[in-house]
Amino acid sequence: MSGHSKWATTKHKKAIIDGRRAKSFVKLVKAIEVAARSGGADMVGNPTLFDAVAKAKKNSMPSDNIERAIKRGAGLESGGADWQTIMYEGYGPGGVAILIECLSDNRNRAASEVRVAVTRNGGTMGDPGSVAYLFSRKGVVITNKAAGVTEETISEAVLEAGAEEVNDLGESFEIVSEASDLVAVRTALQNAGIEYESAESSFLPSMSIPLDAEQATKVFSLIEAIEELDDVQNVYGNFDISDEVLASLD
Repeated sequence: MSGHSKWATTKHKKAIIDGRRAKSFVKLVKAIEVAARSGGADMVGNPTLFDAVAKAKKNSMPSDNIERAIKRGAGLESGGADWQTIMYEGYGPGGVAILIECLSDNRNRAASEVRVAVTRNGGTMGDPGSVAYLFSRKGVVITNKAAGVTEETISEAVLEAGAEEVNDLGESFEIVSEASDLVAVRTALQNAGIEYESAESSFLPSMSIPLDAEQATKVFSLIEAIEELDDVQNVYGNFDISDEVLASLD
């Protein structure tokens, strides 16, 4: 899990630095459309849509874009695509297991582009089920560290709501729960007056493979190449990178 968390934090910093906002908007719009299609346009009664919109706002997506995505997804406006969730599995350098989550309206295109990105960047594709068993879908909430907010205060606020663990990531806290308890945990934070950075379901590994600097560089390059694809929403890996190795890469 620590590998997942550190990579998530690294990606967040890199997104600010390299300004990949346009590509990020495409992925955020898809998530909003899918959430609105499955649960309706009312954010009060559709917590998945609430979290997708919150994430879009935190990434500075214009309100007009968000509203149009909601309307398209809910069928209130034409132009919405039939996005399908597709999962691909594979291996990266160092034997790292890779789980690739796509939202696509063309399965053949998605499969072809993912395969090319993986094989050209030191990875290999796996059969369905080859690595999925190494991951569990969990609810993950990230909170920024604020004055007076400690691991203990967060734990007190969320444990009764179903949180399984609270991890100190250095600049933020990560709260892990069952995916079905995500809304309850997020709501408990809000009720306690604790702001959160993001709340979403994610795949976390049950075991992690430690990587040295050379392996980490190759794995990062592979993941970045996969995430460049328009059909790819998320990439998960079961790797662990020590603070020392991560510092050397920075």
